[in-house]
Amino acid sequence: MKITTLVENTTRNTNLGSEHGLSLYIEGNQKTMLFDTGASALFADNAEKLGVDLKQVDLAILSHGHYDHGGGIKSFFSLNHTAPLYARKEAFGPFFSERSEGDYHYIGVDQDLLRNNRILFTSALTPVAEGIFLFSKVEGERFIPTGNKSLFKQSGDTYTVDSFTHEQYLAIKEENEHVLVSGCSHRGIVNILDAFHTEFGHYPTRVIGGFHLYNHRTGKPEDPEVLDQIAAILLESKAIFYTCHCTGKENYAYLKEKMGDAIHYLAGGDVLEFPTY
Repeated sequence: MKITTLVENTTRNTNLGSEHGLSLYIEGNQKTMLFDTGASALFADNAEKLGVDLKQVDLAILSHGHYDHGGGIKSFFSLNHTAPLYARKEAFGPFFSERSEGDYHYIGVDQDLLRNNRILFTSALTPVAEGIFLFSKVEGERFIPTGNKSLFKQSGDTYTVDSFTHEQYLAIKEENEHVLVSGCSHRGIVNILDAFHTEFGHYPTRVIGGFHLYNHRTGKPEDPEVLDQIAAILLESKAIFYTCHCTGKENYAYLKEKMGDAIHYLAGGDVLEFPTY
């Protein structure tokens, strides 16, 4: 299995651009997958520089309905004319961020995409190919990110705090690796791990994605006591974590101190290959 980070908030490669967003190119089980498309067409520019041919991608996945994960979907469809996009139907709802009290900014994806017949809606557990699944049933309530409190869904003239039923996660089983990929983990990385264990009977060997521990409204890192508890639970799973995007630099540094080699930062242009020999 090989995972290439096309776009992330940062990059160690001076030839690549970066933006607030996430896009991963995944090769596994004889399939090529695009997991999210970042906030713009930048993922496609970076893919070309990295030698990734998006025209040959077999399938695409939208982790949830925010612009920084689905802003490049139209660009992908213009490059690739056959790959389906797997998404939750709820991902096309009107989503907003409350920057200050009563000040709502649209952060959803382009709802015109719903007219595209290449979009396939997923259920609680959706087999995509041999050893590749999407799942979305996460019912736990432990350590829900505090940043969620400023994220809303609009219904008529009413704004309600988003429950993130539109979020889904990718599981890939190949050889001895069982990899979990999450875009932002709005439902809480601990709860997502629990749901993975319930669905598959064990924890993943690797976990990739953002943990949404950074609160954009307050600009503050998560409470250290909360991070201590999260770190302990992540270590108990015995998985190796590669986090990025919305985890936050200070939060990552704190988790790194607690978790050591069990956690790493994934920047734009980084490549992961499993198993490692």
